[in-house]
Amino acid sequence: MIYVNSRAIIERDTSNGIEIIVQLRTKPGQLCYEFPGGRINTYESFFEAVIREVKEETGLDVVSIAGRDNCVLTKGINTFEMECFQPYAVYQTLQGPVDSMGVYFRCKAEGELLDAGDDTKDIKWVPAEYLRDMIEEKGMFSDIDRAAALYYLKDIEK
Repeated sequence: MIYVNSRAIIERDTSNGIEIIVQLRTKPGQLCYEFPGGRINTYESFFEAVIREVKEETGLDVVSIAGRDNCVLTKGINTFEMECFQPYAVYQTLQGPVDSMGVYFRCKAEGELLDAGDDTKDIKWVPAEYLRDMIEEKGMFSDIDRAAALYYLKDIEK
């Protein structure tokens, strides 16, 4: 079995630069910071999943998802309905205890942050450049999101 996830890099522009949301995952054995997101439900779109996961975990409402306007939705000849889109990034685990893959979306969101969400706490905005420090401190940042965080930093530092 492979788990399929939809994840959010939620950003906002401030006078001090870009800030993003990180949260502390509180599931047993997973006490580390990560981006909001989680498994998609059966026949749930990646977009629906990221909107739902962000709300459950942070309390925020997603107001924009980069690339969503270019999504193509089609109905097949039989009963299939498909969506084709370009996410911000895609990950796949190549080794480890859980076989998973997922997509990342760059999002904007509004609302008040929860003190604690669905298996999360310490939900906060941090300067984007602080991600590098979080990644370098062993065990502080999620293994799943580490590559995406480095990809994001490389992208915004261009």
